[in-house]
Amino acid sequence: MIKEMLIPIKNCKLYAKLVGKNNGKPTIIMESGYGDYSKAWDSVIAEISMLSNVLIYDRAGLGKSEPSPNSRTSSEMVKELKALLIKAKIEPPYILVGHSFGGVNLRLYATEYPNEVCGLILVDSTPEDYIERLLPTMTKEFQQAYNKQFVYEGNYDEFMESLKQLKESKRQLDVPLVVLSAGKKAHYSEKSQMLWNEMQKEISKTSSKGQFLIAENSTHYIQNDKPEVVVNAIKALVDNI
Repeated sequence: MIKEMLIPIKNCKLYAKLVGKNNGKPTIIMESGYGDYSKAWDSVIAEISMLSNVLIYDRAGLGKSEPSPNSRTSSEMVKELKALLIKAKIEPPYILVGHSFGGVNLRLYATEYPNEVCGLILVDSTPEDYIERLLPTMTKEFQQAYNKQFVYEGNYDEFMESLKQLKESKRQLDVPLVVLSAGKKAHYSEKSQMLWNEMQKEISKTSSKGQFLIAENSTHYIQNDKPEVVVNAIKALVDNI
């Protein structure tokens, strides 16, 4: 089954696609990284859709979705995702899968609506203290490039506000949580890579049921470099629910 939708929420319309089979398992919700849209999951969507219904969507202003007048912070994006799920009549519970900045949004969703989430998979997601702890270990050139990238959806201040929102949220979870860490990030020194893995491991401890895995030899887009790692993590969660 493939169902494409343009869902009207409060101030805009969001593009979403529902694929897969309704086999009584929870719907899998996929959230892309900063500036990315639903095509970021093309490498794994066919296999994941064999496990259950899967919803991929474009955040406001990206892909086929209309821009939103609301601020581009995680809390606003979580509200928009919630509105999308209600309008599309996609019932909880959900398994949430977030890549990079998408992981920030979905961690916030899981703390905001804990009764709706039965599993969370974070694919090399952004730690809330990335700017303070990890960015200073990178080269000046990397830091400058990093700070200049915020032109696609939220600006730098909105991105910082999103990390602050995550810090201030009630973070301890009680759902199965799988944290996948890229083991070979581009432009990372050995020291930075070790720190990145350590910070990812810390995220796994935000749930009483956390699990931490390193995708060896994978860059930031684990779903492209090591798609089987992402698929297997989702499959293990689906099988145990």
